[in-house]
Amino acid sequence: MRHVVWDWNGTLFDDLEIVVASVNVSLRAIGAAPIEVETYQAVYQRPLFRFYENLLGRPVAPEEMRSIDNDFHAAYHALLDQARLTVDARRAIELVAERGGTQSVLSMWWHDQLVPAVRFFGLEDHMLAVDGHRGGPGETKEKHLVAHVEQLTRLFPELVRREAVAVIGDVTDDADAARAAKVGCVLYDGGSQPRAVLAATGVPVAATLVEAVEMAGGLISA
Repeated sequence: MRHVVWDWNGTLFDDLEIVVASVNVSLRAIGAAPIEVETYQAVYQRPLFRFYENLLGRPVAPEEMRSIDNDFHAAYHALLDQARLTVDARRAIELVAERGGTQSVLSMWWHDQLVPAVRFFGLEDHMLAVDGHRGGPGETKEKHLVAHVEQLTRLFPELVRREAVAVIGDVTDDADAARAAKVGCVLYDGGSQPRAVLAATGVPVAATLVEAVEMAGGLISA
């Protein structure tokens, strides 16, 4: 075990129900019908404008996407106290540490909201870095993971080597980003996308976060 880059939303943080509720707030604001969890999981993708285009059956202009994103995040923030860490998140983090590994968090949730959330759950001290999103609404994770890994290898050269890094996330965007950053990846099927969609990426898929850590160890143990 060397270094695990954790995704937050849908991976360490079990927020699927409040995410769908917040999506429905954003849909209601533009006169669209609400969706169920199953529809969200079947349609979800990044960049997010494509997700909304598939739901709405029409193009979504950048200015409308900004409005949708603002509505979503306002609703999500209001519902935050209804979500908790994934059931085995703490054990998975402990397992990485027990095996001598280092860890960090990279999320596409806004940075100024992510950092206090990680701190609230007492996880900050386990992480070399906690990086949230600082770009435009709904971007993919690729360039952000590339920058995150480059920063880690530069700041902690004795602890983090690119060939010994694995991402653990819950969506295909995590796998795409891992390929762009030239690091390993394991996907967790308890989040935003169903197992069949995750498996189609060709990366290992785990049913629990502890299992994901075990799989990640196999990818980067050498």
